[in-house]
Amino acid sequence: MTIPGADVEHPLEPLWRGLMVYRALTLVSAAAGVLLSLDEYASRAGAVAVVVVMVAWTAGAGYVYLRRPAAADARRGRLAVLDVVVTFAVMATTPLVQTPEQLAADAPVMGSIWTSGAVLACAVAFGVPGGVASAAVISAALVGFQARLETELPDIQLLALAGLTIGFASTVLRRSAERVRRAVASEAAMAERERLARAVHDGVLQVLGYVRRRGAELGGSAGELGTLAGEQEVALRTLLTSGPAAVDAHGHRDLAAALRTLASSRVTVSTPAHPVELPSPVVDELVAVVGAALANVALHVGPDAPAWVLLDDVGAGVEISIRDEGPGIPEGRLAAAEAEGRLGVARSMRGRVRDLGGTITCDTGPGGTEWTIELAREDRA
Repeated sequence: MTIPGADVEHPLEPLWRGLMVYRALTLVSAAAGVLLSLDEYASRAGAVAVVVVMVAWTAGAGYVYLRRPAAADARRGRLAVLDVVVTFAVMATTPLVQTPEQLAADAPVMGSIWTSGAVLACAVAFGVPGGVASAAVISAALVGFQARLETELPDIQLLALAGLTIGFASTVLRRSAERVRRAVASEAAMAERERLARAVHDGVLQVLGYVRRRGAELGGSAGELGTLAGEQEVALRTLLTSGPAAVDAHGHRDLAAALRTLASSRVTVSTPAHPVELPSPVVDELVAVVGAALANVALHVGPDAPAWVLLDDVGAGVEISIRDEGPGIPEGRLAAAEAEGRLGVARSMRGRVRDLGGTITCDTGPGGTEWTIELAREDRA
């Protein structure tokens, strides 16, 4: 799944190339305007020096903007900020090199249309916030060095519009490229799972299925072995069909996919159809808590005792419940176990959830035990 002509690893390259074409054209226009009217300036040498600085900066900045090393985006962002500083300095020379007559006649500030390139660079590098902030700085320079807000208002509006438009385009390109990357990775993972599923089905799954059936026929110790083989068969099928919960570019994983790998012949896992993304370390801890609860069911209720895991995405957070149909936990048993130094529940479950900033409660009785975990998303943003 690819977009013809698109570079999902460097989605902003067309904008950077377009920026440099725009920068070169505006440089020619601004420099020509200064050189053709050089006799009108109070300081000819100063006006020429400003033009030389503009040419040198455009060439140097363009070299960095058009490069594509691994750390190009970070360098470009820092350079875009410096671009605004240099542009502001060029505009600040206006009262020094222009005559009072030029200032009174509202002649263009030093740099003229070339100065808008800094706004576009920040918009590409930082999106809408960068475009708006840089437009505000350049607009303040226009008013400060011309002292005529009413005459500069149209230029200020154009700067703000350019910053918003290019910033929005930059943000959309980034998000689109991220979606394409995820789609490509998902497609590749699905193809690999299908390949593995075919290979495993012809070997491991058939053997596990045979052991499960023969164990059930023989009974006794063989039956227990068959039960274990059946659980592993279900777990392996679940892993092959759903795949592992991969970590995305932002360090998030799908909690729903991670919990589904815990399903077995005795454990039923119900999750939303859509991904429930949380930071990867949080997902690891929650899966560990659920695993500890299921281990307690197998240990205290029985290895064949059924259990149910339910994940609910409540928008502001997530809620997980682990339920069994055992005899329940005797009153005071958890406190007594902790006092005796057996801290499995206290550390493996309550301690983990507490460290994540969530809550865990236990509702137990003769009809079974249900653990409920609640975790707000903003706690781990």
